[in-house]
Amino acid sequence: MTSLTPRQYLIMLHDVLAAIAAILVTFAMRFDGAMFMTKVAGLKLFLPAFAVFAAVVFFLFKLHTSKWRFTSVPDLFNIVRASTMLAVSLVALDYVLLSPNLYGEFFFGKITILLYWVLQMFFLGGGRIAYRYLHYARTLQRARVADAAPTLILGRTADAEVLIRAIEAGAVKKIWPVGILSPSSSDHRQSIRSIPVLGDLSDLERVVSDLKRRGTQVTRVVLAPSVMSPEVKPESILMRARRLDVTVSQLPSLDEGPAVQLLPVSVEDLLLRPSAKIDYQRLRDFVNGKAVVVTGGGGSIGSEICERAIAFGTARLMILENSEPALHAITERLKTQMADAEIVDRIADIRDRARIARLIAEFKPDIVFHAAALKHVPLLERDWDEGVKTNVLGSVNVADAAAAAGASAMVMISTDKAIEPVSMLGATKRMAEMYCDALDADLRRRAPAGRKPMRLISVRFGNVLASNGSVVPKFKAQIEAGGPVTVTHPDMVRYFMTIREACDLVITAATHAQGDGENRASVYVLNMGQPVKIVDLAERIIRLSGLEPGRDIQITFTGIRPGERLHEILFSREEEMAEIGVPGIVAAKPVQASLEELRAWLATLEQALERNERGVIYGVLRDAVPEFRGAAA
Repeated sequence: MTSLTPRQYLIMLHDVLAAIAAILVTFAMRFDGAMFMTKVAGLKLFLPAFAVFAAVVFFLFKLHTSKWRFTSVPDLFNIVRASTMLAVSLVALDYVLLSPNLYGEFFFGKITILLYWVLQMFFLGGGRIAYRYLHYARTLQRARVADAAPTLILGRTADAEVLIRAIEAGAVKKIWPVGILSPSSSDHRQSIRSIPVLGDLSDLERVVSDLKRRGTQVTRVVLAPSVMSPEVKPESILMRARRLDVTVSQLPSLDEGPAVQLLPVSVEDLLLRPSAKIDYQRLRDFVNGKAVVVTGGGGSIGSEICERAIAFGTARLMILENSEPALHAITERLKTQMADAEIVDRIADIRDRARIARLIAEFKPDIVFHAAALKHVPLLERDWDEGVKTNVLGSVNVADAAAAAGASAMVMISTDKAIEPVSMLGATKRMAEMYCDALDADLRRRAPAGRKPMRLISVRFGNVLASNGSVVPKFKAQIEAGGPVTVTHPDMVRYFMTIREACDLVITAATHAQGDGENRASVYVLNMGQPVKIVDLAERIIRLSGLEPGRDIQITFTGIRPGERLHEILFSREEEMAEIGVPGIVAAKPVQASLEELRAWLATLEQALERNERGVIYGVLRDAVPEFRGAAA
């Protein structure tokens, strides 16, 4: 008991006094004046010993450790257990020790002990409940002050209760819930913690209008996780809320962490199927304590991989980036995470073979994530030579440097456009995949017996929402400018995923590759669900902005650009596919070329680049990637 805090000593004192009071009140209620006086002498001997015994019982049941402002059903159940223990002790004392030896009758009696048990629970729990209610009342008073926004919560009552409890505890401030709109009919005409369920989701306008007539102007709407699923059509809710000129926030799922924090609703939150379930412990076990290199670490994908590596406990992180502003931005962002990892940031271009080899050799990484690339299809169709220098030769430089430095794994970020490519982006990425695959096979062949060789894999995925140059930021900017929103073709479809989901699945693929044994899958394809029609996406984003497509914002079609195709595909006809038992990922085994063939093609590419021979370069790409259908104009 010497380790108790002053507050806990006060709680112990309160509970012991409550036990004494329960005994005295029990005897006063149970016995009349004359009978009570006959019990006084016994009580004088009994109460001091009972107080000590009660203190021990309360300590064993840890009643002193619960915080009264958060008194809950488990706390009250603990009080029931402690009170029951004391009552049972009185039964044993009365029926076994005292009555047969000292008294001709029972000192307490069954009814007295039962009454004591009830009073003991009341005295112990009453103070706690009263304290919690007073704190709750003060919180409500603060929540109702002028700067607290009257708020409607949209979602099931189970979700709404999480937010209401957070408001009561003071974790969420400056909003006050005035009602709930639930999609579940069983919630209707109910109330949760005194907040009424005023209707279903279709009643939003009516409820806002009714509350306004009664003097309450709703200024905020909070969307719970239960209304963020696609079947509920959250974009319709968001559009209606914005037309009512109310601020819209979302309550994140508790899967994302224990903290309750309201977040703005972004378009990306409403565009996708549910994200793949990630085994985060598997990722922590893979990255924790390792040295990690990320090329292109200032880009959309690279910076997210850096943040995930830090979150999963990497010991050392080197960021390679050729853009000074991007490198500075990601380094400063990582510093705010207060991580223990050593962070090394270096300006470097992956096309500089000697510098990349030197930096990676000095750092001695365990894992290399290669995210540096040129990725915009129309630009690479025009500046084809730059695509070859970065996406092919730069990837070769990184792979060779990682192997020479003794890394255990390298993961190259590829694209679904590398499958039966029709663009320079797809062809250059496919050739980089082939080199990683060939080097992986060569390292395996030359590895000494009993030694685990380095793994080199490629991970393909499609369009990443909110990444640099992606279609969603472009549509947003066009809408803010008043339109029109430009779409290349009415039948154009693409696969989409979030940056966070893509990067977590990239790391997950790396964990599988290292334990792949004899299968040696070299390409991993992320499951992006069903493809999204771009014109439908454009219409949805317009509606999410509170506008009507075709009336407020026009959509115009500009024609398919060079290097684009209407439908992306996930696997080539010749690729062998295999489920690997990891949700969200499928492995592929493309047709392989030998390392000697690839190095011969690479030598020809370098010579053709020096002479600016576009036809030769396209010829090499067609030899290496026979399904490539790009035109060497």
